[in-house]
Amino acid sequence: MTLPSRRTLAIGGVSAALLVAVMMGRDTDEPGGTTAAPAPRGASPAAPGAVPVADVKLELLQRTPPALEDAERNLFRFQARPAPAPPPGPRAQPPTATVGPVAPPPVAVPSGPPPPPPIPVRFIGLVDAPTQGGRIAIFSDGRGTVVYGKEGDIIEGRYKVLKVSPDAAELAYIDGRGRQTIRISGQ
Repeated sequence: MTLPSRRTLAIGGVSAALLVAVMMGRDTDEPGGTTAAPAPRGASPAAPGAVPVADVKLELLQRTPPALEDAERNLFRFQARPAPAPPPGPRAQPPTATVGPVAPPPVAVPSGPPPPPPIPVRFIGLVDAPTQGGRIAIFSDGRGTVVYGKEGDIIEGRYKVLKVSPDAAELAYIDGRGRQTIRISGQ
């Protein structure tokens, strides 16, 4: 497929502009081929479907506008806020029975630092290797990386394998926080 030349594009643009001009002129023509002249001012429209002109009350435009009130606050100058209105007078409240001392509200105890995020590995298998020193757990990070580790090993440079059993493995961050038991998952 070849690109159109400049001449072809220019001819297409001119013909589109001509088509638009013809369509615009067609909308203003009446069926008889003549255009309607505007009605003289003050004359009532004789053509059916014409919109009547509303009466304009010029005397309302001649009135002077009401005076503006002075502003209470200057938006361009800093000043103290006005005092709020005083509350309404005291209401007569029914007497309340006091039973004894009221307990103070509970004090919120700070919970300390947030817990570490969960360890994002899955325990996917187990290999019994008596020559290797026991059970070797097989972990996956969910992105296709498979990691092996036995009790005491550090995997992915961040997690320490604490205990490996036939149905679960216990992991923690290297610094000892965030201990988590991960059950074996079937794929």
